[in-house]
Amino acid sequence: MNIKLKDIGPQLITVLAVVLIFGFFTYNAQVNMENRGIDFGYGFLSQESSFDVQFSLIEYDGSHSYFRAYLVGLLNTILVSVIGIILATILGVIVGIARLSPNYLINKFAAFYVEFFRNIPLLLQIFFWYFAALRALPLPQDAEPLLGVTFLTIKGYFVPAFIWENFNIFFYSVVAAIIAIIVIRINAKKLQETQGKQTPVLLISIGLLLILPLLSFLIGGVRLSFEVPVLKQLATTSFIYEGGVSLPPELIALALSLSLYTATFIAECVRAGIQGVGKGQKEAAASIGLTPNQVLKLVIMPQALRIIIPPTTNQYLNLTKNSSLAAAIAYPDLVLVFAGTALMQTGKAIEIVSITMFTYLSLSISISILMNWYNKKIAIQEK
Repeated sequence: MNIKLKDIGPQLITVLAVVLIFGFFTYNAQVNMENRGIDFGYGFLSQESSFDVQFSLIEYDGSHSYFRAYLVGLLNTILVSVIGIILATILGVIVGIARLSPNYLINKFAAFYVEFFRNIPLLLQIFFWYFAALRALPLPQDAEPLLGVTFLTIKGYFVPAFIWENFNIFFYSVVAAIIAIIVIRINAKKLQETQGKQTPVLLISIGLLLILPLLSFLIGGVRLSFEVPVLKQLATTSFIYEGGVSLPPELIALALSLSLYTATFIAECVRAGIQGVGKGQKEAAASIGLTPNQVLKLVIMPQALRIIIPPTTNQYLNLTKNSSLAAAIAYPDLVLVFAGTALMQTGKAIEIVSITMFTYLSLSISISILMNWYNKKIAIQEK
């Protein structure tokens, strides 16, 4: 195959231009740093951070390194992103389907929700939930228990902690249930394609997820107990709950805001996907005796997903990146902990900003790869 210069010429020019621009800024930064006596390097990551973080999923205090502080911020960012994606997906699917409901009240309420939340800036919604809603909650000593063992206060949501005995047996039972569900789902799909028979996969899946873990308690020696939060007095007028699990108000406000805001866009993706399926296919499915639920599950959603997934991927990426607004309410995410406090202490602006940018880039690419894989998996295969 002959490659002509006119075919590769524009590509070579583009690559050369990118290299020259990158080289210019790199050289310029190096010269300016040398003139100001600033050293470039990532050795500071092993130095003691000397600052604390109010919420961490791993053990951390000021005696740990800046790299440990980076991990704290990264895990907190991933935590709020995962919670937001799950809640936004569930709510978005429900609202998207509700927008197509023939029921007038359901349809209009869903439309109002979409128009209300997507037209208010996300940062303003974060401020509302944090400063207006959660700051109006009672103090720990004045809080009434919810469900008898949980407490929602101005200092966070306190819930019981699980204490496991022989947790590995319970974990293996859950893994076995998931593997069994996958096998059943694959076989059910083959049975549907070859013989047209329907298998109650959902009911079987729920049964396996309940029965196998239950057997681990009955015959596997698994024991589960709870550590209930207890009110303790720290000073004359200061109280706090000890024990259990504490969800800080910053996490609650951020997760709520990201979920409610992003769910509006996912709902529109779902609505567009369902409406993208031809009306004739719905009528044909109903004419052969399928119930409305079967029409939605077997005819509409498999085709609608091919329309829904690509724009929904963009919303997942936006949610992950929008989590950086957490710095506005002092939630210790990657931006606040690493690109904020650590940068101010070390002065390593280029190094820290580059690490932060690469981290968000890696998170976004990981989400894109996963969603593109799923989109390719459900795509129509031409034979």
